[in-house]
Amino acid sequence: MYEELTMTTMIFRGLLLVFCTVLLSSGPASADNAPHEIAGIALGSQVDSYPDIIRSNFLKEVVVTDWHGFRNGVISYGSCRYNGQILKIDMKYEDKSKDFYNPLLGKFRERFGEPDSWAGDSFGVMLIWKWQFVDSENNKISLALQHNSKNTDETLGNMIKFSLPEKIEEERRCFVDLCKQRHQDTDDKRREELKKTDWSFLIPR
Repeated sequence: MYEELTMTTMIFRGLLLVFCTVLLSSGPASADNAPHEIAGIALGSQVDSYPDIIRSNFLKEVVVTDWHGFRNGVISYGSCRYNGQILKIDMKYEDKSKDFYNPLLGKFRERFGEPDSWAGDSFGVMLIWKWQFVDSENNKISLALQHNSKNTDETLGNMIKFSLPEKIEEERRCFVDLCKQRHQDTDDKRREELKKTDWSFLIPR
């Protein structure tokens, strides 16, 4: 009887040790081992300390909030060929409901006619209708009205996406050319230094 109790106790202690080991190992990594840097660029550092970085993408963004029936929006503008020109507007309606989306879609149809295309899904989760226009200056304009009820990868609620797609593509090409020119203007020695790599650059540290 005593031997059975001893064996049971040993088994219990062994299982408890395994449980504690697993529990401790599943916690956050040690603060001493927390990484901050990848590719020679460190989290928390000042961007000005990296003079070789090109400071902006081909579109810059500003944000508006509580704006004429919209809870917020992102305004994208050019930084190269169309410097300062607004090329894209994404606005999220204050009312997120489908009860608002349906009459809103009706208003769009009254104003712009039937949509040119459907870009939603077949499950009724993403409802996206698109219109395409050409203005008096021959600019192509893309307009999309969207309702999202469940897809967390996209903005929930009602949203309008409004853009000049051809100008955005021209802006992107201008920025690519600018990057190539910047690369050519960098002296050969510095370019070779920036190309150098080893495990210290490839793994966060």
